[in-house]
Formats: sequence, structure tokens, C-alpha cells
Amino acid sequence: MLIAINEPNINAEGSIRHLEWLEERERFLPFSSKISLAFLLLCLLFLMADHSAPLLAVVLFLLCSTLNAGDDLIESTCKATKFHDLCVSSLRSDPSSSQADMKGLTIIMLNIGIANASETYSYLSSQLLRSGGSSDGVLKKVLKLCAEKYSSAKDSLQSAIQDLSAENYDYASVHILAAADYPNVCRNSFRRYPGLSYPSELGRRESGFQRICDVALGILDLVPVDVIRT
Repeated sequence: MLIAINEPNINAEGSIRHLEWLEERERFLPFSSKISLAFLLLCLLFLMADHSAPLLAVVLFLLCSTLNAGDDLIESTCKATKFHDLCVSSLRSDPSSSQADMKGLTIIMLNIGIANASETYSYLSSQLLRSGGSSDGVLKKVLKLCAEKYSSAKDSLQSAIQDLSAENYDYASVHILAAADYPNVCRNSFRRYPGLSYPSELGRRESGFQRICDVALGILDLVPVDVIRT
């Protein structure tokens, strides 16, 4: 009999290879962004050149200032995290990051972590289904436990977002730390049984998820002190 786990109703953004995809995307993002901006400026010039030169200048100034401010905040923020490249590429993958403050950038990273954890949950659920005809009850038990832990990690990150919205930053930090620790329970469950080895694919997923959580914590630590409630 097949053992199935009901997958959470989550719209996971991309596959579990999100980290590799973000790093690859980062190589092309600056160039594509310049093209988009140049195209927009040309359109504005065409429409407004004849009779709205002062207005055009104001529009261009505001547009460029907004874009530069968003990029500057992302760059300065990510320099303070342990995984700069992951931080930059992740934040820039979300268009709303250009208008986000420090709290908003943290929420963007948490949403990426939620998608990542949900994707690993789906992966573990599929592995559990494949083992349905197996006589190895221990493997089924461990896979089910691991799936539950990644589901709990997702829930913890969702709780962290709620904490941020309520400006309960200490609780948000606790929930992010808890989320990052859940995959360790999965790893340790494999180690308890000599006949089982921790899959390299699962190890890669664990590492990627924990890096996302680490970046989120790094950004959260940068929330201005005067914003935090005493």
C-alpha cells in the first residue's frame, strides 16, 4: 500500500534548484535591467520630447533615483550577510525589492525560504511514495519524519513573517532559527539507523535552505534600532 503525505497548499516559486537558478540569473540580470531601463527612457523621450521637457527631466530623475536607491540598499544589506551573492540574486529576483525597506527585504527572503522548504517537502513526499512497495519500514518512517520537519520549517518561516508584520522581531528571529534547525532533525534521524545513509541530494537541499535562513537572519539584524519596539 502506498503511503502518501498531503502536500501543503503552497505555490512554490521554481524548483528546488532555486539557488543555482538564482546564481545563473544574476549573471544576466544587470544587463537585462539596463536594457529595460533604456527602452523605458526611449519611450518617454519619444512621447514627451516635443512639449514636456521639464516634466521629462523630473520623471527621469525620479525613476533613476528610485532604481539606484533600491540597488544600493540591496548591495549594502547583502554585504553584511554571510552569503552575499545568494542574498543579492535572491532579492533582485523579486521586483518589489526595489521599493522595500529592511523589513520588506527580510520578508522577501523568508518567502523564498518557504518556497524552498515546500519544494523539499514535495521531493520527500515523492520519495515516500516510491518506497510504498518496499519492505523497509525504517526508511518509510525516516522519510515521513523528514517531510514533516520540512513542513514544520515552512510553518516557522510563515510565523516569522507574521512576527515581522507585528514588529515582534525577537520572535521572528526565534522562528527563523527554529526553521533552520528542523533539517538537522531529518539528518540525525538517518544517522540513528546504521543501515541508512543520508542522501547527498537531501544534504544539498538542507544546506541551501539553511543558507537562505542565514541570509534572512542577517538582514533582520540590520533592521534599524529605532524601529524595534522596546
